[in-house]
Amino acid sequence: MALSPEEFYDHALAAADGERRLPLARMTGWDISPFEQDGLRVAPLRPPVLPEPARHGEDPADCRNCRARDEGIWFNDHWRLTRVPGVGVPLVLMLYPRDHHDMADLPDELAAELGLLTTRIVRHMQALPHVSRAHVFRIGDGAAHLHVWFFARPEGQTQLYGSWLTIWDDLLPEYPAGVAEADAATVVDALIASHGGRRATA
Repeated sequence: MALSPEEFYDHALAAADGERRLPLARMTGWDISPFEQDGLRVAPLRPPVLPEPARHGEDPADCRNCRARDEGIWFNDHWRLTRVPGVGVPLVLMLYPRDHHDMADLPDELAAELGLLTTRIVRHMQALPHVSRAHVFRIGDGAAHLHVWFFARPEGQTQLYGSWLTIWDDLLPEYPAGVAEADAATVVDALIASHGGRRATA
């Protein structure tokens, strides 16, 4: 059985200093870290909050992602794909079920299709010129409606490797929107060819 919230907090505090600050993460010492360790410090560890605050869209009637079920750059009967604007990396896409599901309650048919779509979206993003990798993230703490992130890592930028990519994305200047829109359209064309579906209609 997992530690209770209080047990987890006490366990973590045992490694913290008098201000409840944990040591710097090992990741901050990696050569791909966007931060230098000198002067960097960890925020104090706060005690658990119980019950946890509700995520956005716990009630489907209030879910903005349900209201946006017809918005995006690609659709089929069950899924929609959007391009996230204002990012620093070449392309960020997000995949949503059109109906209200989270990962844990996704029906088996949709879960199987999610696997195929994830593979195909990654394949098509990585086929774009000057994109080396497409990283996939599902977090789920902010919204109850499933949303899967796809981040394109720019070719040659090895400092942007791995799990720090999302932090680098937040630090980089905004990528040219016209280039990202054209690349997203290329991914949509490839996705229609490989998986079916349709593009957005004006």
